[in-house]
Amino acid sequence: MFTDQTLLITGGTGTFGNAVLERVLRTDVREIRVFSRDEAKQDEMRKRYLDHRVTFCIGDVRDLPSVQSAMCGVDFVFHAAALKQVPSCEFFPMEAVKTNILGTDNVLTAAIACRVKKVVCLSTDKAVHPASAMGISKAMMERVFVAKSRTAGDTLICGTRHGNILCSRGSVVPLFVEQIQNGQPLTVTDAAMVRFIATPDEAVDLVLHAFANAAQGDIMVQKAPACTIGTLAQAVKDVFAANNPIHCIGNRHGEKTCEALLAEEEHARAIDMGQFYRIPADNRDLRYDEIKTGTPNGNTREDSHSGTITLLSAAQVTEKLLTTAYMQEALSKLPK
Repeated sequence: MFTDQTLLITGGTGTFGNAVLERVLRTDVREIRVFSRDEAKQDEMRKRYLDHRVTFCIGDVRDLPSVQSAMCGVDFVFHAAALKQVPSCEFFPMEAVKTNILGTDNVLTAAIACRVKKVVCLSTDKAVHPASAMGISKAMMERVFVAKSRTAGDTLICGTRHGNILCSRGSVVPLFVEQIQNGQPLTVTDAAMVRFIATPDEAVDLVLHAFANAAQGDIMVQKAPACTIGTLAQAVKDVFAANNPIHCIGNRHGEKTCEALLAEEEHARAIDMGQFYRIPADNRDLRYDEIKTGTPNGNTREDSHSGTITLLSAAQVTEKLLTTAYMQEALSKLPK
């Protein structure tokens, strides 16, 4: 798929950017452009990936000219740049609007103008029935790329939706690891809170599945397992054979008790692809008097709601954690 092609990754210095970069470098890709505003992390990546095919572009998705400059000659785009922290977006919601919504529009505008072949936009389960500014901005991002796909011409625009990526920068697992290393209690907001979880490699699998299989305007959703935050904390303790206590500190701004992978309305048209759901774009126009109502496919929403599915045990979460590069590196630094 990538032979002699150029791939641009927005937000490419993040956890997903590093994971997908390592995967695509195994192919005969011509060039991978890492686009972000963090020059320090770009410098770290430049030293880590001594490969002439990896190039770096400093810029911000909020700034259309910088996006257009990086987009010239690009074949494919993975759009991962976003503000992802729920509490910070609650205090600065307009910043989430500028990056997650307007930034996405800039990326798509530039991609269409530069005749990019495919764009995959990364979303989150927090966009389903959103209760936070971050979730609302991601829900709007999904609407933006679906709307843009209707007039994108030869540029195929699609998206993915995943749960919490384990061990990603700024997420709870690195916090737990730091607290264990410092001999502190593990702080959880609510031990009964339930989250869908995925490893960075599984997030890459989802994006590559969308890249290979999505039609114009599709949203691809991974059928992810779920666990409670209390179970996740216990699993991290088990990885390190730690006995730190777990303290509950209460929910933060904008947090939900349970998440959902699909909205109830989306189930009516979602297509079950085994490991994934495909949500096709609703491409009706506004002349509703001329439209015949389609037949729902009979899907129910129970299997996409984290509060109603079978939850992983601590041992199962531990097994999943041990597959991540972050946890393997953390364990390698332990005294022998």
